[in-house]
Amino acid sequence: MKNYILSIVVCLILISCGDTKQAETETASNETTVALTDAQVKNAGISVATIEKQAIARLLKVNGVIDVPPQNMVSISAPLGGYLKYTKLLPGMHINKGESIAVMEDPQYISLQQEYLTAKAKLSYLQNEYSRQETLNKSAAASDKVFQEATMNYSSQKVLVKSLSEKLLLIGISPDNLNENTISRSIAIHSPIDGYVSKVNVNIGKYASPTDVLFELVNPQDIHLALDIFEKDIDNLQIGQKLLAYTNSQPDKKYPCEIILIGKDISETRSVEVHCHFDAYDKTLIPGMYMNAEIEVSSQNDFVIADESIVTFEGKHYIFYEKSKNNFEMIEVETGNSENGKTQITFKSNFSPEQKQFVIKGAYSILMKSKNTEE
Repeated sequence: MKNYILSIVVCLILISCGDTKQAETETASNETTVALTDAQVKNAGISVATIEKQAIARLLKVNGVIDVPPQNMVSISAPLGGYLKYTKLLPGMHINKGESIAVMEDPQYISLQQEYLTAKAKLSYLQNEYSRQETLNKSAAASDKVFQEATMNYSSQKVLVKSLSEKLLLIGISPDNLNENTISRSIAIHSPIDGYVSKVNVNIGKYASPTDVLFELVNPQDIHLALDIFEKDIDNLQIGQKLLAYTNSQPDKKYPCEIILIGKDISETRSVEVHCHFDAYDKTLIPGMYMNAEIEVSSQNDFVIADESIVTFEGKHYIFYEKSKNNFEMIEVETGNSENGKTQITFKSNFSPEQKQFVIKGAYSILMKSKNTEE
C-alpha cells in the first residue's frame, strides 16, 4: 500500500515538472512574438514589405603619402667636383629646363681644357704625319714600320681627343667652341627638368666631391599617391578605380584620383602598396605629405532592409516579420554595410526570408509593446 501511494506521488511530481517546462517554453516562445490589434497597427503606422538581395557600396578609408616616381626626381651633382661659386636656389623654388642653377669653379677645369686643346693640336700634327707617311709608303720611299708607327700615334691621339671631349661635355663645356681665348675656370650647371627644388645641400664656397648631391629637383607633374591597403581589401580594388584623397589640414578639400598600379608584394604589416594618379595637379601637394583616401567598394549581394526596420535591444540587432495577421515575430540579425537608408542584414538562425512580409515602418513601436507586455 505504501509503495502504491509512493508511486502516485512520484507521478504527480513528474507531471508538475512537465507542466512547468511547457509553461517556460511557451513563455520563451511568446517573448519574441507580439500580437497587436488593428487599431494599434494603424496608430503605430506599421507597414510591411518583402525584402530583396542587393549589393551595397561601402567606404574603404585608408592612408598613405605623396610619392614621386624615380624618373621624376633628379639629384644634381658636379661630375668632376669643385667649389660652389654661385647659386640662387631655395627649397620650393620653381625652375625651368635648361636654366642655370649653379656655377662651380676649380683648377682642374682649366687643366682639362688645356689638355684638350693640346691634344687637339697634336692630333692635327699627327694627322699630317700619317698622311705623309702613307704617301711615302705607297711609293716605297718609307718602310712599313715607320708607317705603322705613324698610324698608331694618330689613332691613339684620336682616342685621347675623343675622351677629353666627352669629359668637357660632362661638365657642360662645348669642345667645338673651346679655344685658347675661351678657357674658363668655372662651369655652369643647368636644370635637366621643369619642376621644383626639393633640397639644397650645399652653400657658396663649399667644396663638393663628384659623389655629393648638391640639389634635388622634382617634376611634380606625375606625382603619385602611395596608399597602404590591407591584404583583406585588395580584392575589392582594380586598375582605373576612382577615389577621393584629402589632407589632415583640409579634410573638406577632396582630390580625385585613379588607381594606376596595385603592388604584388605584401609587407610585414600585411598591407600592399597601391599607387594612384591625381586627376589634376595641385602645387600645394608636396612629396612626402601624409594623405587620407576614401575608396567606394561594392560588397557581395545580401538581403537589405530599411535602417528604421532594425531595432537594437541589449546590444543585439533585430527585425520583425509578420507571422500572421497583426502577429509579429522578432528575428535576430547581423548588420553589414549601409547606403542610402538601407542596411545589409544576415540572419543568425536558419531562417528563410523569402515570401515573408517584414516590418519596414513602426518596428520600434512593436519592440516597445513587446517589452512593456513582458514587464
